[in-house]
Amino acid sequence: WALGSSYEYVYEMDADFSHNPNDLLRLYEACVNQGADLAVGSRYCSGVNVVNWPMGRVLMSYFASRYVRFITGMKVHDSTAGFVCYRRAVLETIDLDNIRFKGYAFQVEMKYTAHCLKFNIKEVSIIFVNRMLGTSKMSSGIFAEGVIGVITMRLRQMFGGIHKKK
Repeated sequence: WALGSSYEYVYEMDADFSHNPNDLLRLYEACVNQGADLAVGSRYCSGVNVVNWPMGRVLMSYFASRYVRFITGMKVHDSTAGFVCYRRAVLETIDLDNIRFKGYAFQVEMKYTAHCLKFNIKEVSIIFVNRMLGTSKMSSGIFAEGVIGVITMRLRQMFGGIHKKK
């Protein structure tokens, strides 16, 4: 819908109030004034900025992002973040129909694809607050998709499988 309209920036954020809507302007500023093609609201680029999450969840999320950095070589500290501002050109360049992952790995795949296509990714430090509404969708299947999926994604990239529109 956003690409069918004339929007230059497209946002993604959780609808459970984990992301502060006031931070939308900071993501926008990173794109407009700091040259980012993709601005990520990051929980981990300046320490650990998470409130009211169980310690096990914080550690799993933090080390998942470390794992992604190790496997992919991507410099993003919070690769599973779902608080993002995309410049239109990023979404027009990525072949969205071939994005494979569904869970948190979707977040990684979008960032990694943008990284491989040489888009400028900037992290903006945010404070993430545990959801006020709803429940987590984390499951063993989503966790497995993240672990195995990151490796398969990297292998696809190594053998020419990045999702760029033709």
